[in-house]
Amino acid sequence: MEINVNGVTRAIASPPLTPLLHVLREELNILSPKIGCEQGACGTCTVLVDGEPRRSCLMPVISLDAASVTTVEGLGAPGDLSPVQAAFHEHYAAQCGYCTGGMLMAAQGLLERNGGPVERGQVIEALGAHICRCTGYVKIVDAVMAASRGEVDVAKLDELAEPEPGQPALEIPGSPA
Repeated sequence: MEINVNGVTRAIASPPLTPLLHVLREELNILSPKIGCEQGACGTCTVLVDGEPRRSCLMPVISLDAASVTTVEGLGAPGDLSPVQAAFHEHYAAQCGYCTGGMLMAAQGLLERNGGPVERGQVIEALGAHICRCTGYVKIVDAVMAASRGEVDVAKLDELAEPEPGQPALEIPGSPA
């Protein structure tokens, strides 16, 4: 069986009823979708399937025939963040980071559907089924709204991409950035 993840078609060996979450993490080593409740209630495993947010813990890989899956790793890369990733960084929207991947994907889905600035209520509705224990969601909602309006200081982010002379580059696998 093959699935398209982040623009790359990958052969997988997992049985057809294996949840996409387990295929992504265990077989493809894509670590941004987190294992949370495994019942579809917390949102930490959210990915985009054909542009729509879906809970990967509930989705058997057999259901992905000809679908395109996008994870945080497909949004951007260090030094080339997507607007929503950059806005989360600028607005300090990530606390411990556990829920961040799912929040980013739900926000990206909202921004793609809307195609322009979003209202606070739209963001709250889009993120309503995502559980975060670290924050009151204010910074997250503000970040999504800023991303929708294009209020991201890309020049500032370019400076962060390059380590200072003599400092090693820092890249953490599975990180939202």
